[in-house]
Amino acid sequence: MHFQLTEEQRALRDGTRELLTGRFGRDALRAAVDAPRLDRALWRELGSAGLFALCLPEAAGGVGLGLPEAVVVFEEVGRALVPGPLVATFLAAGEVPGAASGDAVVTAPYGGLLPWRDAANVVRGDASGAEPLASVDPLTPLHRLPGAGPTSWRATLLYAAEQLGSAGRTLEMAVQHARDREQFGQPVGGFQAVKHLCAEMLVRVEVARAAVYAAAVTRDPVEVAAAELLADEAAVQGARDCLQVHGGMGFTWEADVHLHLKRAWVRAELGGSARDAEETLAASL
Repeated sequence: MHFQLTEEQRALRDGTRELLTGRFGRDALRAAVDAPRLDRALWRELGSAGLFALCLPEAAGGVGLGLPEAVVVFEEVGRALVPGPLVATFLAAGEVPGAASGDAVVTAPYGGLLPWRDAANVVRGDASGAEPLASVDPLTPLHRLPGAGPTSWRATLLYAAEQLGSAGRTLEMAVQHARDREQFGQPVGGFQAVKHLCAEMLVRVEVARAAVYAAAVTRDPVEVAAAELLADEAAVQGARDCLQVHGGMGFTWEADVHLHLKRAWVRAELGGSARDAEETLAASL
């Protein structure tokens, strides 16, 4: 199979990154951390840009693209750490009035967790008995459900795409810091230990990218399970390694590394059970 992005997919990726950089850059991210809330204006802008209606047929007012294009877009969303129940709203487009346009915010329980319940107009699925949970991610308020229901394969894949985007971003942050930060008269990137960390991050990102893109094309449950595990590892371990490259300053609130790590932890739970993914892979052998 050929998994290279087409010219149109690259244009979609670049356009999405440009939109998010202009509308939800670092200043907006830090402002959201200081005053956590769902930005309804941003939500409607994402709807106007076609993010939620990306896979709806043109006859139904959608963009008419496929799951591979959705993965490309959600990779950029994860890179920018955009807050909100994006996956649930995307999957509700065409079924819940206002979801496709961004006029409605839709959430759903995934992995025994319900994100952004109080900000949502619509809660899909059984959310009875949901109890508030202190979230490690300041931009993902959570409720815990008494039973951990399964996460649909499409939701799992989209969360994996977000994890991939976050992993790519922490790789960029680590490399940039390794170039800029100097110790003992040379950039810290010149030290072998730092080189190894960055190289290992790159390998995990590229392997996860191949798996996520492949699963978007094949839609095979085994491929989706592999994509989930590899993307979660790339995001979580990548953020940890990025923190190590940054050294002491990586542990401070002012650095953005911790935001990627905390979001990666939460996404790994929302995307489905790692044990279930491992069992799916084991059963296929």
